[in-house]
Amino acid sequence: MADVVFFDLDGTLIDHRSAVWEAIGQIVRAAPNATASPEDLVALWWTLEGRHMREYLAGECSFAEHHRRRLRSFLPALGEPVPEDPGLLDTWIAERYLTAFEGSWRCYPDVRPCLENLRRLPRGPRLAVLTNGDPEQQRAKLARFGLLEYFEAVLTPTELGAAKPVAYATACRWMRTDPEQAVNVGDMLESDVNAAALAGLTGIWLDRGIDFVTGGPSPTADETVLRIERLTDLPGHLSRTNA
Repeated sequence: MADVVFFDLDGTLIDHRSAVWEAIGQIVRAAPNATASPEDLVALWWTLEGRHMREYLAGECSFAEHHRRRLRSFLPALGEPVPEDPGLLDTWIAERYLTAFEGSWRCYPDVRPCLENLRRLPRGPRLAVLTNGDPEQQRAKLARFGLLEYFEAVLTPTELGAAKPVAYATACRWMRTDPEQAVNVGDMLESDVNAAALAGLTGIWLDRGIDFVTGGPSPTADETVLRIERLTDLPGHLSRTNA
C-alpha cells in the first residue's frame, strides 16, 4: 500500500468549475449595461481566472491582487466603471462574487465514500490535499463538507513555497515520504498525473468526463495512464496495485 495519497481539490473533491459558472452567471444575468451576452461574459470571467491565477502561482501578485486584476479586466465588459481604489475592488469581490461563489460550492458525491473506504483499509495510506489554491479558501471548502478530519495536511503554495507541478517533491518531504511511496490523484491529466509521474510519484487520473479548463470532453490519455472514473474506485485500485 502507498504511504501517502495526495488529492487535488478543485475538480477532484469540490466542483469548482460549476461553482464559478453558477456564481458569475448570477452576476451577469443581472447586469443591465453589459456589452456582451451572458454566455460570453461567463466565458470571459473563466479565461481571466486562469490568466491571473497563473500570475498568482508564479509569485507575481498576491491572491487578493489576482482577484483585482481579474475584475479590472472584467468590469468594462459588464458595463460598470473600474474603481481606482483597490479597496472598492476588494468589496466588489467579497460582496458580489465570493458570497455567490461560496454558496455554490458542491462536494462530489463519491468523495466521502472514497475517504471512508480508505480509512478502513488495513495499513491504509496517510491522506493529504495538495492544491494550488489559496490556503484559507481551500480549507474553508473542506470544512464546509466535513472533510478536514480525513487529511493529515492541506498543502498549498503558501506552505510549500511552490505550486504544482514543482511542488510534488516538496510535498513528499513535508509528508516525510519518498516520491516512490506516494500517489497523486487528480482530474488534470497533465498537471496532476503526468507531472506527478515525472516527479517520481504514481499519478492516478480521475476522469470525470469533462476537461476542467475547456468544459469539453476529457483529453485523450496514453494507455499507460492509470485512470479511474469515480473516486470510489480508488481504494480497490490501490489494493490491486499494491497486491
